[in-house]
Amino acid sequence: MLQCHIFCNFAKAAQYPRRKTEKMKTSKVLFITQEITPFVPESTIANIGRYLPQFTQDSGKEIRVFTPKWGTINVRRNQLHEVIRLSGMNLIIDETDHPLIIKVASLQAARMQVYFIDNEDYFHNRLLTADANGDEYGDNDERAIFFARGVLETVKKSNWCPDIIHCHGWISALVPLYIKSAYKEEPSFRGSKIVISLYDDNFNGTFPEDFLQKTLHKDMTIDLLDGTVTPTTYEELAKLAIRYSDGVIVAGDNVSPSLIEYAQSIGKPVLPKPNEEEHNEACNNFYDTII
Repeated sequence: MLQCHIFCNFAKAAQYPRRKTEKMKTSKVLFITQEITPFVPESTIANIGRYLPQFTQDSGKEIRVFTPKWGTINVRRNQLHEVIRLSGMNLIIDETDHPLIIKVASLQAARMQVYFIDNEDYFHNRLLTADANGDEYGDNDERAIFFARGVLETVKKSNWCPDIIHCHGWISALVPLYIKSAYKEEPSFRGSKIVISLYDDNFNGTFPEDFLQKTLHKDMTIDLLDGTVTPTTYEELAKLAIRYSDGVIVAGDNVSPSLIEYAQSIGKPVLPKPNEEEHNEACNNFYDTII
């Protein structure tokens, strides 16, 4: 009987060998976020930028986090250091070269590193959307272009291949477009799925008439931007991001209903705003459905 018992167990193991040896692939999530506390004051987006990546990492996924190096972020106090091996590229926007500088800082309590996109023209000594007088910067469109391309070029250079790219805020809104066009053949992004979180209106002004033309990169053609109105409002920019995303998360309390309706009308999976206590887990479950 003992020999029979051993043989039966061996036979079962031989019949289903992959169940014993197969390992689950670790999912990789790239967070591209406008704000992260404590580097900027607390807000809905800044708190999500801080705690969602930590939760995702603690849940067993591999993460990378990118944010702009806003002028309000103190380099010495926050212990930012330039990453020489990733810095040094020039990004051409509207026929002008703009040096890309990458800095990094550690959040020790979260065991998490944050990478900062910096440039003297677009971020050095400058605030988020508007200056100290409340006047929105006239080159916010170029800042969004530079930030999106800066993140993607840096990730490509580091040979890291995210399964999910999660975008937060207007400054990241061009990432879905670039992933599905200019960078679609890049090995780092070939299998990436894009999720965008919608917040309340991030700016009140508009991007200028030539915004669409400046956005074009590599072999992109203007028809990729068909339907985007110029001058471009925040809502138009958000619709562009939704169109090229694979999933949408409602994160703000006062997100325009027309944006949610637009996402649903073109068949995008939409995660309604979760309760604050359930937000991080709901996002991670949503990633798994999108991958």
